[in-house]
Amino acid sequence: MGMTRIASYLGLAGAAVLIAFFAVPSFRGGQASIAGRTAPNFSFTLNGQPTRLDAMHGKVVVLNFWATWCPPCVDETASLEQMSTELQPLGVTVLGVSVDEDASAYRKFLADRHVTFPTYRDPSKNIPVSYGTFMYPETYVIGRNGKIDRKLIGEQNWTSPHMLSYLRAIAQGRTPTEF
Repeated sequence: MGMTRIASYLGLAGAAVLIAFFAVPSFRGGQASIAGRTAPNFSFTLNGQPTRLDAMHGKVVVLNFWATWCPPCVDETASLEQMSTELQPLGVTVLGVSVDEDASAYRKFLADRHVTFPTYRDPSKNIPVSYGTFMYPETYVIGRNGKIDRKLIGEQNWTSPHMLSYLRAIAQGRTPTEF
């Protein structure tokens, strides 16, 4: 068997692996493939009070799974905080769910970064697993009706004109013209 034939087989095998990877249902890279599904409900504690995600129906929830040890998560925190402040009057709320095992690192991060949006620490990772989250940061935009509009994988610039336009449209009950 010649080197060309071996290289061809290796190339085909590599292409097959890539196709299989991108065909896996959990890879959604910001596509609206899960749009319309009801967001899995979960219980958590907020400001010392037990609550549930479905208690936020009526708001647009930007559900962000993150960790202090995740550089892209750290990098997007400032823009997430700024977007939260800007769009809160429109009924948009950010809910951060940290998977940090170290409670003191989590608390220190929130204090050092002046994070004011609601956050919850889930060291068991049960909540992100129920969403199919496999990397951080991962974010779900959930409409006022509790349905997922979009899943975003990786760091986002939450204050870009494009992102703010998208979130304003969702908050106003309009269909975003582009994303």
